[in-house]
Amino acid sequence: MIQPIITARNIVTYFGKNIVHDGINLRINRGEIYGLLGGSGSGKSTLLKEMTLLIKPQSGEIHVLGENLHNISPLASLKLRRKWGVLFQAGALFSSLTVAENIGITLREYSHLPAKLVKDIIHMKINLVGLPEHAAALYPSELSGGMIKRVALARALAMDPELLFLDEPTSGLDPVSAEAFDHLILQLRDMLGLTVVMVTHDLDSIWTIVDRFSVLGEKKVIAEGTLNEVLKNPHPVIKQFFGGTRGRIRRQREEA
Repeated sequence: MIQPIITARNIVTYFGKNIVHDGINLRINRGEIYGLLGGSGSGKSTLLKEMTLLIKPQSGEIHVLGENLHNISPLASLKLRRKWGVLFQAGALFSSLTVAENIGITLREYSHLPAKLVKDIIHMKINLVGLPEHAAALYPSELSGGMIKRVALARALAMDPELLFLDEPTSGLDPVSAEAFDHLILQLRDMLGLTVVMVTHDLDSIWTIVDRFSVLGEKKVIAEGTLNEVLKNPHPVIKQFFGGTRGRIRRQREEA
């Protein structure tokens, strides 16, 4: 039996009177690229924040790498955070720091490695995500959107995590850059043995690199599985996502 690396059981989340999740259940297996899909306001990013200890649900349990996040201790929380990397939607780079400084910030804060080794790791991560060497000295304001995503990805990988969380990784990118970024994620998963959890609206990502995914709607997970499994679900939200113009175009491309 495949061992899950993340499970969510009966997650309930609300902000004031606004209920975001009302009984979310899902399972993410080790080594897969798992997508969180849903319309705006369906709670995808909120769920990602709950998985990464940024916020807590009102009830239910999330287990990550064997730890119950509901009652995790501060020390266990610190150790667990070192086992994952997060890429936020806009990159969240520090504008006053260079690319090298942005990538190295977690290494300098959470490790006791010699300065030369930190420098070597930074340059290794820059190469790993396909950035040119000279990018190390640039500031975020000097980078394209695609380069910002790659720098943020290099920073997320700085501590050699087991888990990689991505919030809308291809948003704001042109189709060519988005496709290249998708393939980079796939290559890194295979090369480094990562488990990847990604919030996405991008149907191309779902068709191209995601192994399994869940569709959030009506405050619940209305479908979970592979693309073929989800497409068999007759729920109106599934039809809305995959039966529209973009979905039809994508299907025609696959069938051509």
